[in-house]
Amino acid sequence: MNNKIMFIVGCIIFIIYVYFLLSIVRKQHKIQRKENIASYDANDIDGIGNQGRFPTKN
Repeated sequence: MNNKIMFIVGCIIFIIYVYFLLSIVRKQHKIQRKENIASYDANDIDGIGNQGRFPTKN
């Protein structure tokens, strides 16, 4: 009887821990997505930045 109670309490604590862990990960993912949308560069096809671009002629 005592083992069942400890198992149930442990499961409840574990489920609460996993719920809050996943909620924190989800919130941080949303924040990171908002920051990355603003820094998106459509001309950066290869992903290494400005190293492969030719300068524009004025």
